[in-house]
Amino acid sequence: QVQLEESGGGLAQPGGSLRLSCAASGRSFSGSRFYMGWFRQAPGKEREFVAVTERSSGYSDYADSVKGRFTISRDNAKNTVNLQMNSLKPEETAVYYCAARWGYGLAYIDSAFGSWGQGNQVTVSS
Repeated sequence: QVQLEESGGGLAQPGGSLRLSCAASGRSFSGSRFYMGWFRQAPGKEREFVAVTERSSGYSDYADSVKGRFTISRDNAKNTVNLQMNSLKPEETAVYYCAARWGYGLAYIDSAFGSWGQGNQVTVSS
């Protein structure tokens, strides 16, 4: 079982930036087919995909709504993944969750991920 611990987030003004980090622990993460990603859930809405990356190759993908503004990166030595969020919008206020899975290929639905962080609040407001 993989344990995920998130940090970062908080309050940003519209157009501002925030950074989220997620540290994985609990087993060896060497080799390929280990994916870490970010989802978010706004009040009254379903959880939605934000970004995902594969540990070995670094291949990543993003939701269309965040492309060009958010960047997912990994530090394999620390078993962490980061989400740099720029040009934030008020409608992106949500609880952001880190998620992890073993498998083949990128996945974009939350049911494909077996491990989850506790969630961190991101609030975008002036």
